[in-house]
Amino acid sequence: MTAVRTASQWDTAMLEVKDFSKKYRNNQNYSARHINFTVEPGEVVGLVGSNGAGKSTIIKSVIGVLPFEEGKITIGGFDIQKQPEKAKRLVGYVPDDHSVYEKLTGREYINYMGSLYGACGKNKRFVTNKLAKLFEIDHALDMQIAGYSHGMRQKICILGALVHHPKLWILDEPMVGLDHQTMMTLCRFIRSYADENHSVIFSSHNLEVVRKTCDKVILIRKGELVDIVDLNEYRDFDLDRYYMELNEDARYE
Repeated sequence: MTAVRTASQWDTAMLEVKDFSKKYRNNQNYSARHINFTVEPGEVVGLVGSNGAGKSTIIKSVIGVLPFEEGKITIGGFDIQKQPEKAKRLVGYVPDDHSVYEKLTGREYINYMGSLYGACGKNKRFVTNKLAKLFEIDHALDMQIAGYSHGMRQKICILGALVHHPKLWILDEPMVGLDHQTMMTLCRFIRSYADENHSVIFSSHNLEVVRKTCDKVILIRKGELVDIVDLNEYRDFDLDRYYMELNEDARYE
């Protein structure tokens, strides 16, 4: 099911991961090996795999947190290793641990993130006014983050990642800990954000959310890419069943 891409398609990708491999120090096995995929403008891509499959390794390497020795990763044409500042300016990242500066208020955190990326006042106002209301955190913007619940911290991370209106929005397990209403709001916003010709990639264990939100799904198993499924082409694709079959097969390898 993996599509064959032409050279021109590779050149226009917002994110290109090309023959990427990552091995941690003192570990003989690769955490990710020979990974190849692209995320095009306007695409929502789901990164799916069991715990320890290599999803976070891929994401953290893409955003420049983890160094790697094999392969190449480009964002908007900029090499994450050779041109890290230019590449990172195009990215908004929501981590899985929702790390934030707890002594800041929500508004201060958003303004701080905006300053880091050189966001204009219009974008900051859009986040603090429109998006804060959409994600129902506007009432807490002037509270210290230390007093936020898990879900509220997740929301403020989402807002902080969007303050500079990034071309590539990356979320690591964004649905964990969110109530159903907020999860649905996030899914709709992800879709609308991509419809503005931005690119979105997120990891998730919620296959139903992935199926309903994504254009394609990248399936990772034991550090290797096993398939890329175009959900627009296979609209009635049973992702749950396919995922279970892949992981059932892995038990006997």
